[in-house]
Formats: sequence, C-alpha cells, structure tokens
Amino acid sequence: MEILSLFGALLDLNQWMVLAMFGIFIIMLFRGIPVAYALVGVSLVFIILGEWVLDPNRRIISEYIKFDGTGINYRRLNANGGRFFGGIIKNPVLVALPMFIFMGLMLDQSGVAQRMMRSMQVLFGALRGGLALTVMLIGIILAASTGVIGASVVLLGVMGIPAMMQQNYSKSMATGTIAASGTLGILIPPSIMLVIMSDQLAVSLGDLFMGALFPGLILGSLYIVFIIVYGLINPKAMPLPSDREPVSMAIVLEVCLSVIPPMALILLVLGSIFFGLATPTEASGLGAMGATVLALLNKRLNMKVLTDVSRQTLNTAGYIVGIFIAANFFAFILRRYGGDEIIENMVLGSFSDPYMVVLFILFIIFLLGFLLDWIEITLIIMPLMLPVVLSLNIPVEGYGIVDNPSVVWFAILVAVTLQTSFLTPPVGFALFYLKGVCPPEITLGHIYKGIIPFVLVQLFGLFIVFEFPELTTWLPAKAYGN
Repeated sequence: MEILSLFGALLDLNQWMVLAMFGIFIIMLFRGIPVAYALVGVSLVFIILGEWVLDPNRRIISEYIKFDGTGINYRRLNANGGRFFGGIIKNPVLVALPMFIFMGLMLDQSGVAQRMMRSMQVLFGALRGGLALTVMLIGIILAASTGVIGASVVLLGVMGIPAMMQQNYSKSMATGTIAASGTLGILIPPSIMLVIMSDQLAVSLGDLFMGALFPGLILGSLYIVFIIVYGLINPKAMPLPSDREPVSMAIVLEVCLSVIPPMALILLVLGSIFFGLATPTEASGLGAMGATVLALLNKRLNMKVLTDVSRQTLNTAGYIVGIFIAANFFAFILRRYGGDEIIENMVLGSFSDPYMVVLFILFIIFLLGFLLDWIEITLIIMPLMLPVVLSLNIPVEGYGIVDNPSVVWFAILVAVTLQTSFLTPPVGFALFYLKGVCPPEITLGHIYKGIIPFVLVQLFGLFIVFEFPELTTWLPAKAYGN
C-alpha cells in the first residue's frame, strides 16, 4: 500500500470531514468528556459545518426545517426520531441486556464466589500457583454465569489480592491473573458485548452465544496452562504456602457443593438456549431469576440488596442505551458524508487477500482498544466493518444451519480482540477496577507489568480462532441442527 496514494484519495472534503469527526471525538474523550456527550456534540458540530456552512443546499437541515417560514417538518423529524429511539426500545434482543446485567450483579451479592474461593483455596493449596489457579477457575465459572466485567474483577480482587499477598506472590503475577480472569466474562456467554454485537451485526444472538463458548473456554485453558508453566519456570513468583492442609474427601465434597449452584445457573441459561427450550432473551430472564433464588437460598437477599442491584442495573443499562442512541446519531452523520464507503475502500484497498483484510481489521481494532472502550468500538466501528466482511465472501463452513457463518466467525474474532481492550492502558477498565481494590503498595506499574503475558496469551488464542473457524460454527450448527 502506497502512503501517497492513500492520502491522495483523501483530498475530497467529505473524506476529510470523516477523519476530522473521528479525530475530534477521540480528543474529546481524552479531555474527559462523557462518551455519549462527545458523540452527540461532534455530530451536531458537523451537521452545522457540513449542512449549513459548507453546503448551500442544506441537505439535512432543510429536510427538517422549512426555510420558507412554514415551520418544522414534524413527519420527517418523527421518522428519524423513531430510528434513533424506537429501534432500540423495540428490539427484543436488547431486552436481554438489563437482564444479564441484573443476573451478574445479583450473583455477585449471592455469596457463591466467596464459598468457591474458600473451598478451592484449600483444594489447590498444595500446588504451586494454586491460588492463581483458584482465581482463574472461579473467573471462568463467573464468566459463564455473568457478563459484567466490573463486578467480576472487583470481586476477584477483593477475595484474591489479600490471600496472594499473604502468600508472598509476585505483585505483577497476582494482579495480572485477577485482571485476565475477570475479563473472561466479556467473551464467554452470556456476555453483554455479544448481545450488542448481535444487534449491530444483525446476526442471531444464539449463534454468537454458542459460537463464543469454545473460544472462551480455550482462552481460559490457555491462561491455566500459562500459570502452571510460569510457576515451574519462576517458582519464587508463586511460592507454596507454609501451612498446606492435606486434601481430604471432605474438602473435595465442599468444592463440589460450592460449584453446583453456579453450574446450575449456567445450565439454566446456556442449556435452555442449547436445547431450544428458550430464546436468548427468555434465557436472560431465567438467569436473572436464578441468580435471585441463589441469593435468597444463601440468605443474602434483602430489600437493600435488591434495591442496590436494581439501581446499578438501571445505571449500567441506561449508560449503554445512551451511548447506543448517541452512536446511532454519530453513524447517521458519518454515513451522510460517505464514511462507510471511505472506510470500506481504505480497508479493501490495503490488501488483496481477504484473510489479510480480516487481520488488518483486527489489528485496527486492537490498536483502537488502547484508546476506546469496547462499547464505542462495537457501536461505531463494527457496523462500518460489516459491509467489508460481507464483500470478502470468505468461505466459512456453517453446516447449512448457522446464520451468516462468516459474520459469526468475524464477530467472535473481534470479541477476542476486544477483550484486550480491558487490559491495555490507558483506558483498560479492568486495570482501574482492580487498582481501586488493591492495597497502596501495589501500583499501576505492577498491574501494567502483570497483564503483558496475558495479553500475549489472548493474541495466541485469537490466532487459534482465526486458523480454525469451525470452533465458532460447530456448536451452533449442532445446537440448532438438532
């Protein structure tokens, strides 16, 4: 790709405006302006600039305001208002969003994770890196029970950091393990990111849930293998406890009993989808009910807990929906200036091999993960990349069952890539969640150092999913084929 020819293609005014919209949006984020306000603010500025100042025909504004003095075109205004608001409110897939958020937050209050931590800590205490393995296994189980990253990272940090520090674990290894295990929930279903991807890519949520299960479990397994190997190579980073308790049948039984409740919740949610007993939206309601029952059985449910969880669910869902609406507005203006065509031409013009184009898109998303949150990337970048992926006609085998198998494969690749955005500075949210519960002697430097090997493991997991697309299509084909 020649740099001069690339910039030569950007001489058109609309193309410069598209680049300026992205640039100013990122600058506003670094200035600390909330995402939704930044999206709407940039969109409004470029409406005025492009449709009032630079365009004498006033293409957009004249559709809403009649300059002959007769007033506002309410029909046109209402039609697009319905596009920004109605499409989100009426979408049945997005009903699952607050339900899964509620499920994750309620599970955090149920005491299930604390019981697993106590029992597994004794079971794996005799192994080198046993605490790290305990945290990772609990992270995998929580990931398959909830898609709320903040709750998982904070919970694992509160439970794991004191125990690891008492056992003289390396600060970077301890924090890296907790941050990586806490972010698995964004990939392993039920995941709120997959819910949003389903809406943005117009693909079945059930396909995405089933397609993400194997890659998520593979990534968790790679983490476990890394911890075991690192413990053998550098035993001082994960020393054995001085007071190891011998493993007995009573300890094994306690571990089994502590794992049964979250596994039952996983079976309730994912099993009902896999066996065709419920849609993903219906399964989200079952999951919210199941988490509430677990909290009730553990005597953790009261009016205060219910109120706090409901308030946090409302705040989180409202935050995401607000960004949804703002991102729709931003994308509407972007497409008005041909932004989707510009990006499609730039990406397709970079490489002739379709697989290299996919790798190039993933590389762009990986870099954007250093600057943007996964929500902005999912809502703004993914819809722009969808026409590119569809035009590549990559022959991904879907066994005749999976809806748009190449899109499902691409969505899971992006999901694995976006998981790195939680761990990469400066806007890796998992790092800040974790720092908030760490003791003062653990600095951001320790956390940054600790996540480096886990990001490399994530990239290796991404390579596996890229090389073997059937990992994402076999399970949904089996589930819906039966």
